[in-house]
Amino acid sequence: MTDTPVKQQNTAAFYVQAVASFALALVAVTVGVVRLDADVWVRSFLAIAVLYLTTSAFTLAKVVRDRQEAGQLVSRVDQARIEKILAEHDPFQKL
Repeated sequence: MTDTPVKQQNTAAFYVQAVASFALALVAVTVGVVRLDADVWVRSFLAIAVLYLTTSAFTLAKVVRDRQEAGQLVSRVDQARIEKILAEHDPFQKL
């Protein structure tokens, strides 16, 4: 009667697609900044902005993932406590 949640796992194709999409977007923005018809300081500012946005996107993704995993852990601990209480409970025990 134990219902353990199935751990969702991404396929290799999804992983490759995500990495390729990120690499393509980063290369496209980099080429756009390098070929921009502007002064060096404008291109430098845009390059730093792209790096900042990239690192903050990774940080946000990690925080969201960690929060979701923490919620799953609490849920599993609560489920284990409930199962223990139900296993120890004897409905025919005389009071």
